[in-house]
Amino acid sequence: MSGEAKRSAPILAQREAGEGMPRHVAIIMDGNGRWAAQRGLPRFEGHRKGIEAIRRAVRTATDLGIGYLTVYSFSAENWRRPADEVSYLMGLLKRFVRHDLAELHANNIRVRIIGEREGLVSDIRLLLDEAEHLTRSNTGLTLVIAFNYGGRQEIVSAVRALARRVKEGSLDPADIDMATVEAALDTHDIPDPDLVIRTSGEQRVSNFLTWQTAYSEFVFLPCFWPDFDEAAFKAAIDEYFRRDRRFGGLSVRAV
Repeated sequence: MSGEAKRSAPILAQREAGEGMPRHVAIIMDGNGRWAAQRGLPRFEGHRKGIEAIRRAVRTATDLGIGYLTVYSFSAENWRRPADEVSYLMGLLKRFVRHDLAELHANNIRVRIIGEREGLVSDIRLLLDEAEHLTRSNTGLTLVIAFNYGGRQEIVSAVRALARRVKEGSLDPADIDMATVEAALDTHDIPDPDLVIRTSGEQRVSNFLTWQTAYSEFVFLPCFWPDFDEAAFKAAIDEYFRRDRRFGGLSVRAV
């Protein structure tokens, strides 16, 4: 391959396996309803196809050697949707866990759930607990499912927990720092995302990992979530490789 051809080729294809790969990729899965509307289908069909896209994303993340994949499956605000749609989404979650959990476990994938579980119906809570318990010792990809999750709500919960410790006398307010807050978050044992991908062309974070994405790279893709495939995932990774991550400092790239 000539030098010019190599420079124009996807960066991902030029790198050794795992070299510089983001450790943690988070995805805002957007566009199921619009995907269905474009095809004259009910929104439910878009959500069903979205589950297939999750499976593809998990396979691709595993193949690329990514350590953590977080998917925004159901936000704290999604309860405002019509009752029949919420009911269908709950059913999809149940089917995903029941049908895919054995395969995830067999593939050494660890499942973690973040979000508020208080107030969820018992069968949903039991399924979430089962998924975490069964896969807790797996050492491959960690699949983080953000369910009934909101970034601001998570921070409020962390602040309340710290306030209780201060009231009990086990924590001095002067000792509260960023590490203390991070330890009180749902993601206390998960590294911050290096890359956040959002599909559908929308360019906002929608209350997703508000604290954790302070220094994440964002890639916004025009495709709707049901169309998200290996090529789209790799295109987002390729864009990530083009970024110069400085974390508030100076660039380390040669001028």
